[in-house]
Amino acid sequence: MFIHEVKGVRVRYADTDQMGYVYYGNYARYYEIGRVEALRSLDFHYKVMEDEGVMMPVYENHSRYIKPARYDDELSIRVILQEMPGIRVVFHYEIRNQLNVLLNTGETTLVFQRRDNGKLCVAPEKLLNKLKPYFAI
Repeated sequence: MFIHEVKGVRVRYADTDQMGYVYYGNYARYYEIGRVEALRSLDFHYKVMEDEGVMMPVYENHSRYIKPARYDDELSIRVILQEMPGIRVVFHYEIRNQLNVLLNTGETTLVFQRRDNGKLCVAPEKLLNKLKPYFAI
């Protein structure tokens, strides 16, 4: 299992609705921040993967809103990979505030897709090699 945590994601005023709560659509952006930084922690970068011809579009996105995040909260985003990627990869998320209160859980499924023809493909070998140590028995 691979786990990475991004700390210090500040809720901006523009992220909130009229009630001062984070607008629900912004959680997908927080998931993306977590996902990108989790892969970066492995020295694997989205941009390089895209430059090498593989895209990772989101296939599914699920969220559970437990408590509201509010303006100026400092969030931590925990990203969990429970299984090695294949043609798809499933990221699990836990978002907590500065008091370590669980605010949101989520899951996104992304697929690997070739840029040149739009067909699905297996995860890049570079990514699989970076993740193997976390899934070794």
